[in-house]
Amino acid sequence: MAPRTPTGAAVLQPGITKAITEAVLDELAEQGYARLSMEAVAKRARVSRSALYRRWPSKQEMALSVISEFSVALAVVPDTGSLRGDLRASLDALMEWLTHPRFARILPDLVAETARNPELGEFSKAMIGVPRRELATVMFQRAIERGELPADTDLELALDLVAAPVYWRLIVRAEEAGPDYLDRLADTVLRAIGA
Repeated sequence: MAPRTPTGAAVLQPGITKAITEAVLDELAEQGYARLSMEAVAKRARVSRSALYRRWPSKQEMALSVISEFSVALAVVPDTGSLRGDLRASLDALMEWLTHPRFARILPDLVAETARNPELGEFSKAMIGVPRRELATVMFQRAIERGELPADTDLELALDLVAAPVYWRLIVRAEEAGPDYLDRLADTVLRAIGA
């Protein structure tokens, strides 16, 4: 028998949460973090502001919770049986994340905002950066276990070598990063970390 919801407890309906999540992403993409408001999200989602406050106590927690859920879900690290295959699949997933129609507009604004707001930066790192890096670390740990990488591989540096060139190329330089670029990047990363 399923446990009963306590009397008086708020029941968070998944359909409403999904509408709010979509509204948050749309508002962030269109208005940016600084102009994001609980009121605008509620209006777009066609819910009351109390529906938002039942889920998150503040704009910051709402925005980063939604971005984190979206971002961590796209941090795919399949086990292809080889580091080269895993790395290439991870680069494809990274591209999907960074080029997503809404997120490609959200990320540059969020990065700029975190430079002005250290608390937001720490919160962003904890909710997005750390979970994504933890998932990607598994790829390198598997490679060490398979004997494809030395046991003393600098995992922090390896993680930076995977993500930084793609971010720099797409976000900073506004250049394409097609399959050929990702193939060359994968091979360069493998050489750099001694695979």
